[in-house]
Amino acid sequence: MLETLLDPSVLPWVLIVAGAIFLVIEATTPGFFMAVPGTAMIVLGLMVLAGVDIFASPIGVGVAVLAAIVAAVISVLLYRRLSPDQEPITTGRDSLIGKTGHVVVEVVPDTISGKVDIAGVVWSAKSTGAKIAAGTKIQVTAASGVHITVEEVS
Repeated sequence: MLETLLDPSVLPWVLIVAGAIFLVIEATTPGFFMAVPGTAMIVLGLMVLAGVDIFASPIGVGVAVLAAIVAAVISVLLYRRLSPDQEPITTGRDSLIGKTGHVVVEVVPDTISGKVDIAGVVWSAKSTGAKIAAGTKIQVTAASGVHITVEEVS
């Protein structure tokens, strides 16, 4: 089977298909870093299709390595341009106390099935007293792990 995959008429297609699969993986799970090897494999496959025998001599291997490095650098630069740097949202539980927001899913006492939106982030919540209907303005009174306790704001 390995001989078949390394056959000069099959190898470029194997590289191109494998590279395309890597790009699909990267598109479905961003940050998996498959774009760089995927791009390099596609470039190498296209080179072999164009008649560059990358395994025939040291020069061919050198050209292949250089082409792979150039493809990798270009894909990294494009990836950086397509995905702008964004600071992650970091919210400590103590910093939530006193913040206000609104109820997304009804909040009830003694269960964290309720959902509240605080500054664009949805949190699981329970109330300090009575049920709080969706759309009601709330204030955080306590935080425990990733769950918060809220009360209705008058």
